[in-house]
Amino acid sequence: MASTACYHTLGSIQGQGYDGKTGLLSRLGSLPVKTVSKGVNIEMRLLTRGSCYPRSLKLCVVRASSSHSSVADPVRIPSNSNSSDSQKKSSEASLILIRHGESLWNEKNLFTGCVDVPLTQKGVEEAIEAGKRISNIPIDTIFTSSLIRAQMTAMLAMTQHRRKKVPIIMHNESKQAQKWSQIYSEETNKQSIPVITAWQLNERMYGELQGLNKQETADRFGKDKVHEWRRSYDIPPPNGESLEMCAERAVAYFREQIVPQLLTGKNVMIAAHGNSLRSIIMYLDKLTSQEVISLELSTGIPMLYIFKDGKFIRRGSPVGPSEAGVYAYTRRLALYRQKLDEMFQ
Repeated sequence: MASTACYHTLGSIQGQGYDGKTGLLSRLGSLPVKTVSKGVNIEMRLLTRGSCYPRSLKLCVVRASSSHSSVADPVRIPSNSNSSDSQKKSSEASLILIRHGESLWNEKNLFTGCVDVPLTQKGVEEAIEAGKRISNIPIDTIFTSSLIRAQMTAMLAMTQHRRKKVPIIMHNESKQAQKWSQIYSEETNKQSIPVITAWQLNERMYGELQGLNKQETADRFGKDKVHEWRRSYDIPPPNGESLEMCAERAVAYFREQIVPQLLTGKNVMIAAHGNSLRSIIMYLDKLTSQEVISLELSTGIPMLYIFKDGKFIRRGSPVGPSEAGVYAYTRRLALYRQKLDEMFQ
């Protein structure tokens, strides 16, 4: 994999098989794919079945004018002996990941971390645009962090979905909260999407850097020291979290709370943050600690994974003016979109 990974320039791709016993990637066929978007020409070739690569090599050939590469390596979910019999694997489910839109502190170039800051107008527009790009993809459950910028992004994105279901935040903090927020109409319930908030999906906590201007912090502590705090995997800022620490909580929550939803066939969207999503992508795409620190996620750009037969396969990230023709749609997603066309034509 190239030293810099860029996940927002990926178009339609096919995945590779991963052998968990050997730690090797199995190449899936000879299929050149070209996409052109915003002046970026990406050519990708998946080589013939029957050969294997070391685990560190994620993609056979990638050529792009931006000189960035991406990963297309599905990860198999190990069986969980504690799962109930009702949690049987569905044939296919969708997983959408979205980093929140620009926040007011992003705009001011401040370390934000776990400080609860809302979106800018640009961030609102990014969230709405993200919603347009996923408007034809089924969503049954939404997970967000406990921070308002992620929740705003999820809510604004859902205003653009063609099913017009209403996202409703679940208040499970107490029995009284559950009782007071209960919905008594079965029909209304059918037209709603539960939104589950979790602090485990929060941004990395930046400790004593939170609220400081990034450039002023570099001037004060030295550019190399601040770069080490921001880009190393296991070195935290003063009284803050390293990326490794953020990954421990985010990935544990993903495995324990989100994977069971996918196993029952639920289509899931996660609206969260740069570092919590980097952590989850590291897990899904089997990135090394060196590869993940080079991974950049743009605000408001959704990524799509397909969960099938216990594996995650990344299907792309929209970079064009609309989602049409950008995602590598599965047959199921194509039929879902056709159904929407018939319902709302």
